[in-house]
Amino acid sequence: MLNKLLIIFISFHFFTTYAQDSSDVKLHDSLALYTYSTISEFCEQMDDIFNDPTFSNANWGVVIQSLETGEYFYKRNEDKFFVPASNMKLFTTAAGLLLLGEDYKYSTNIFTDGKLDGSILEGNLIIQGRGDPTISGRFHDDNVYAVFSEWADSLLSLGIDEIKGNIIGDDNLFDDLGLGKGWSWDYESYWYAAQSSAISLNDNCVDIILKYNSEKDTLELFTSPETNYVVIRNEVRLVSKDSVTDVSVNRERGSNVVTIYGTFSRKIDSLKTYVTVNNPTQFAMVVLHKVFQQKGITVRGYPLDIDDDGKTLDYSSLKYLFSYYSPDMTEIVKVINKGSHNFYAEQLLKTIGLEIEGFGSVQNGVDASKEIFKEIGLNPENIVMADGSGLSYQNMVTPRQIVTLLKYFFNSKLFTTFYNSLPIAGVDGTLGNRMKNTRAQKLVRAKTGYIRAVRSLSGYTKTGDNEPIVFSMICNDFNVPVKLAENIQDLVCLRLINFKRKLIGD
Repeated sequence: MLNKLLIIFISFHFFTTYAQDSSDVKLHDSLALYTYSTISEFCEQMDDIFNDPTFSNANWGVVIQSLETGEYFYKRNEDKFFVPASNMKLFTTAAGLLLLGEDYKYSTNIFTDGKLDGSILEGNLIIQGRGDPTISGRFHDDNVYAVFSEWADSLLSLGIDEIKGNIIGDDNLFDDLGLGKGWSWDYESYWYAAQSSAISLNDNCVDIILKYNSEKDTLELFTSPETNYVVIRNEVRLVSKDSVTDVSVNRERGSNVVTIYGTFSRKIDSLKTYVTVNNPTQFAMVVLHKVFQQKGITVRGYPLDIDDDGKTLDYSSLKYLFSYYSPDMTEIVKVINKGSHNFYAEQLLKTIGLEIEGFGSVQNGVDASKEIFKEIGLNPENIVMADGSGLSYQNMVTPRQIVTLLKYFFNSKLFTTFYNSLPIAGVDGTLGNRMKNTRAQKLVRAKTGYIRAVRSLSGYTKTGDNEPIVFSMICNDFNVPVKLAENIQDLVCLRLINFKRKLIGD
């Protein structure tokens, strides 16, 4: 029995450590059988895995615990601080569900400071943002204009087809710190570091689509939404079919001047990339102005950020027109955890600050979150939250704290919503291409995390005995390909799924 186990385990270790694609992993998993072990034997096997000399200069933090008995299967550096990367989103979404509720919806409220004269609005249209991240095509069949078109229809249904004043975006319920504390300066152009704001559109990014016109042998560029708010310099070169497509974007700091550069192979039909915008509120108002005009609403004034307008608004004196409501929190936490969406996470943390503390800032969101963490048994001193997404290297947590959070939700009425927000191994989200075609497929629900030299994985699975397990694995300070860290994490998940407790006398 022991020899058989060792053969299987060595095969697992070899193929997972060195497999570079799904076919190798499938070959590796074909050797898998349920393995009967004591917890002591399991710990020895885990030591062998995490002592891999490839990671001799790195640090692993691990906790694996039974949700049925509370017994620890394995612990390693469980109370030391680690940079969690996107495992920080587990804390942000947990706080969002606990403090705001799974039925919470964002509202964006539309007012006017003028009066109606027939079909003419004599005054400004004011958009009061409260942090809704969903104003995009994500929940509207990829139609980036859908929500703004709905607003236009609401105005037309009120009999308004002309606005004499400006369209003013009021983003003052959030602070103006669009970027997170400790974010690298060279992230700014990329979609995963989009600025947070009380008013947003299209994740505060512009989609850039490149299409190859084979008849003219030219490269055509389109944007979504279509807007002149961003000025794009196209420096992408067409190259031969046997060459590589490699395209990058760069937005000049403090501006909306974007350069797209690199190579585009003639064998490719099209490519989509993304660039962030500066001053997201102004961006949204410019696009809203255009949508209104296209829908037949004449706007005599200009699209403005309230900071540029210079107005101080007294909402008690304004006329309320209508509100737009987002999908509920159940859907929002799915976007954050399954897709590891940084922008949504940052918006949620500031929204917590707004709803609990009265103003949308990261610090207010952190303060409110730590209070609820204390109530569920977490030690706030062992959670350093610099942002809501995990993009900052200033974030610090312990593996035990992550497991404590996951255990709380396992016994919570919010568990189904929380659990369903996590990626499924081999199926969707950031685990869609991991553990595919292995026994672990569909049996692991876990949040990934990645920034340079950090790879984390924390979530739930079950053993071969159907015993529910919670785990957290974080690797910091490695300088080898990230695939090797993933392979170790995947191997541990496979080992857990194939684990059965050895009975006395076996």
